Amino acid sequence: MQQFKTNVSAILKTLTLLICIINQVSCTQPKKEQLSKSDKVSKINEIVDLYADYEMFNGSVLVAEEGKVIFKKGLRFANMEWDIPNQTDTKFKIASLTKQFTAMLIMQLVAEEKLDLHKPISTYLVDYPKINGDQITIHHLLTHTAGLTRDGSDKEKHNKPKAMVNQFAGAPLQFIPGERFEYSNSGYTLLGYIIETITEKSYEDVLQEKIFEPLEMKNSGFFRHRPLIKNMASGYNKGFGEYFNTDNSDESSAYAAGAIYSTVEDMFLWNQALNTEILLPKKYMDLIFEKHIIDPSNSGHYGYGWEFINKPLGNTSEKVETVGHSGNIDGFRALYTRIPSSNASIILLNNTSRGFLNSMTTAITGILYNKPYDLPLKPLAKFMVETIEKEGVDKGIEFYGAHKDSPDYHASEQELIVAGYKYLHAENAIYAAKVFKLATKVFPDRDNPYDSYAEALMLLGKNDEAITNYKTSLELNPKNNNAIEMLAKLGVTYSTDLLKTNDTWGKELFAIPLHFAQGIKLKGFEDARFPKGWNDTNRPNFWTYAFAWKVNLNTALTTPQVKDYIEKYYDGLLSGVNKEKDIELPKTTVEITQNKDGSFIGKASIYDTFVTRKPLVLNFNVEQVLCKKSNTSIIVFRISPKNFGHTVWKGLKEIKVLENSCD
Repeated sequence: MQQFKTNVSAILKTLTLLICIINQVSCTQPKKEQLSKSDKVSKINEIVDLYADYEMFNGSVLVAEEGKVIFKKGLRFANMEWDIPNQTDTKFKIASLTKQFTAMLIMQLVAEEKLDLHKPISTYLVDYPKINGDQITIHHLLTHTAGLTRDGSDKEKHNKPKAMVNQFAGAPLQFIPGERFEYSNSGYTLLGYIIETITEKSYEDVLQEKIFEPLEMKNSGFFRHRPLIKNMASGYNKGFGEYFNTDNSDESSAYAAGAIYSTVEDMFLWNQALNTEILLPKKYMDLIFEKHIIDPSNSGHYGYGWEFINKPLGNTSEKVETVGHSGNIDGFRALYTRIPSSNASIILLNNTSRGFLNSMTTAITGILYNKPYDLPLKPLAKFMVETIEKEGVDKGIEFYGAHKDSPDYHASEQELIVAGYKYLHAENAIYAAKVFKLATKVFPDRDNPYDSYAEALMLLGKNDEAITNYKTSLELNPKNNNAIEMLAKLGVTYSTDLLKTNDTWGKELFAIPLHFAQGIKLKGFEDARFPKGWNDTNRPNFWTYAFAWKVNLNTALTTPQVKDYIEKYYDGLLSGVNKEKDIELPKTTVEITQNKDGSFIGKASIYDTFVTRKPLVLNFNVEQVLCKKSNTSIIVFRISPKNFGHTVWKGLKEIKVLENSCD
């Protein structure tokens, strides 16, 4: 009888397996239950309410899935003085979300054959300085690769497009156009001016005519502070327990880079139009959403006015590709995220200077994809400040230390810095210094806490300590010009120049550990120099450049060390700019020899993802200067695919380490 039961059981298992195979379903484990639409809405509502309760969000939210709105809500106040609540039709400044609208207007002109993406802008702007205008194209401006400064105009002085453009038009370019990504509001200001020049209409009028009116975006427009705008949210700067009105300056000076206002409902109309050809034929729309350039700041790519970022699904390691943009302007923040694979979108508009929009988006994305997610935690710095107000600064700092690892609280660098400035602005430098010092202990690898701590120390007359902290800040972020300026006021000359080149060479600074080569375990900074023609295959200087590291190394370099540095450097650098993501890049290989004088020469075989997308052999020379007083080293790398006897090496060898660079 037992044998019979066993045979029956085996037969049933076999039949079950056959059924699974025939129907192509898995029978190994039950399928995870999917959240219903009402469950998702309930969970999203819980999330946004908690963020509002903790004063981590103040604005309007809209969430769509499969192209349909499933949730929208206003939270807290559009006007705090009169307790006027935010609604879904409340108008907010959307800041840099403006750039996607500017890019659309440009592409509409391209489709009308009034602009060419790859012609120099001097073709269209006859009064623009040709030394720059002949190098920069529309494509460069759209992708932030033109070499312009981030903010080239002073909003306090001008709000006329031509006047704003004139402020930066003749300035030297930061790098050769097309060489790399460097976010630039100036570039989009220039695009707005080009739109006005071509159409002979104002940017505002073209925007209304070509986008807002066709899409019936009736609650969107170009912000000017003088005309009355109904249902417009007031902007606030946020401290701890206190809010301050922004000055409501004429943000028309943000112009084509950031002057649009809108609502979450209007932004959804825009979102829907992007899935159609209402505004633009498909082939041009495809160009907008092409990944044109690597964006190292977001570990993603940039299209024409759009960021491409792989964002996490809730608190899992899984990620999904998103297309969107963030925005930040005085008193307002915005984040608009599209998820093409599921036709989902998340629109967050916030009318305070601080808001946790990225973490909100991550949690909502987790809910949409049925993944676990994190509820917002109590902002630890806020409760630290409350303790300071009641019991004094030492008790507040003690409270922070006791709870910084608690699962109930969120420890934020930014929040700590804001807390410190609360006391600095109240002329309580002693309290401020203690809070900033705490920030350096909690976030020792961030530059801002050291910079802020140094500022408080200066006010307390502790200049020697201030100098030390400003220098530490610069080691972590060599682009911190404020620290350089403050050191100068303290009588200390600090330069990020390690190499001497002529004025035709471009310069770029990077903190070490390098963001693209974290495997190189050194600390310091890199001074990189690029000649004209670096990325031009027809120029002798193609792929010829030099860079120097000032790092915490107090021993002589070895051959294995140099080999390891070069391999990790190029593997990281080239994979970061690789556009052909489906192709696995070959690893960098290095042949190296040490000379009698201690220098090194060799060859590095790489795959050039910058220009040719082909294998390339680079010749290199590496020299080291030991800085005995500071226990550091300056390591100089000279690179070129040309053989050592070529004339380009004469120029490379003329590049010397500057005197006093060890100081």
